[in-house]
Amino acid sequence: MLDQNIKTQLKAYLERLESPIELVAALDESDKAAQIKELVTEIAELSDKVTARFDGNNTRRPSFGVAKAGEQPRVFFAGLPMGHEFTSLILALLQVSGYAPKVSDEVLNQIKGLNLKADFDVFVSLSCHNCPDVVQALNLIAIYNPNTTATMIDGSFFQDEVEQRKIMAVPMVFQDNEHIGQGRMTLEEIVAKLDTNSAEKDAAALNAKDAFDVLVIGGGPAGATAAIYAARKGINTGIVAERFGGQVMDTMDIENFTSVQKTQGPKFAAEMEAHVREYDVDIMNLQRVSKITGANQTANGLVEVELENGAKLESKTVILSTGARWREMNVPGEQEYRTRGVAYCPHCDGPLFKGKRVAVIGGGNSGVEAAIDLAGIVEHVTLVEFDTKLRADQVLQNKLHSLPNTTVIMNALSTEVLGDGSQVTGLKYKDRATDEEHVVELAGIFVQIGLLPNTDFLKDSELELTNRGEIIVNDRNETNVKGVFAAGDCTTVPYKQIIIATGEGAKASLSAFDYIIRSGQ
Repeated sequence: MLDQNIKTQLKAYLERLESPIELVAALDESDKAAQIKELVTEIAELSDKVTARFDGNNTRRPSFGVAKAGEQPRVFFAGLPMGHEFTSLILALLQVSGYAPKVSDEVLNQIKGLNLKADFDVFVSLSCHNCPDVVQALNLIAIYNPNTTATMIDGSFFQDEVEQRKIMAVPMVFQDNEHIGQGRMTLEEIVAKLDTNSAEKDAAALNAKDAFDVLVIGGGPAGATAAIYAARKGINTGIVAERFGGQVMDTMDIENFTSVQKTQGPKFAAEMEAHVREYDVDIMNLQRVSKITGANQTANGLVEVELENGAKLESKTVILSTGARWREMNVPGEQEYRTRGVAYCPHCDGPLFKGKRVAVIGGGNSGVEAAIDLAGIVEHVTLVEFDTKLRADQVLQNKLHSLPNTTVIMNALSTEVLGDGSQVTGLKYKDRATDEEHVVELAGIFVQIGLLPNTDFLKDSELELTNRGEIIVNDRNETNVKGVFAAGDCTTVPYKQIIIATGEGAKASLSAFDYIIRSGQ
């Protein structure tokens, strides 16, 4: 099961166990159960502090739980936690033994204070790079809440249950069999969702903060870089982020950031956040901005930022770096069948459509790459492009056309997502040349048609936006509003790339500092 290199690494981790643990497997007669038994046995052989048992009474079989010796398991793996989930397994082994998690004391105390009695199930695919964060968060909550369990369920192991629950997107989270969320969620987001008083407490703490010199809105590459540059000037810097990392968290491979030959989005985002935390930056995560008032409209000459929880922050300057999000088709049925066949991440959700027919909407690099990836998993991929030609790089087009289970439909307008009330059954499109309508029968639709700036909250503000919603900036990243700067994918700067966003964040921060000096604030 585990090669020698992995065994050597795992053995080194197991030396950090704080106390003896047990792996308790609940098996059946299936081949999958034999695989779990082999994995559990191999792990136990690597440390004297690990014992394997095969008398588990978990009703979901095959599976295994991790428990401190003498206690009942509360952390379970229904499937083989390999691939992206191998880290989840390692952390579970260590943290169940008493090894301290790498989270702030504030968050850990909040977890302990939940006093939950609940059973959490999270459905994953092992190719999903968003799933481990959710699995690890729920495991940690179960470890510190004695009446709570957390179970990672590999959809490929329990296909019947996936079909029964109509799970067509991962991670998908259930609390006591009730659906409570899907998609990537951080530990802080999950704890905030479970802590009913968190918003009120956050607002009180935020309202008590002194005015900042530079307040950055957005935690992606532009925002993180802006915060670092400001903090290095020795001025009071804060960063408000709805989700630290931004769109990078949904990016699989990054191979074009100078000096980093190859990395993955979540890893890049984690290292970016760690870099920001090296400086004296006040990070206010999981906060959404609802309104900005420029310095020329406030009595004290400071920019005022209002958050959705009602809190208000003030700053001499604000840098908007709110990034962008995936564009939607905006056709009937899309929202109704979101996570029930309509998906936006082929890496995460592709394995759930194994052996089925799917469509990809969009003929740019993202769409063609998605079609190529999916072709190796599903029965057939139909790529639907609005234009009369594909816009992807030629090398990608050549690869796509070489695959036997792909079809390309061009000059087509997607008009409706069809379904049976519970899941997607087809896509309706119109031939733009003939106006004829056609239907493609399929089980999944992956939307890959570009980005929209996250600037909806600015539409009624004094800031100038383009008709696409991009913030208009000059070559110094200044907006038309006094004290407000902008950087990254939310602006009119061309070419939405990580490396460009970081450079723009640096420019905006330097411009903000220059504004502070020249205005004498």
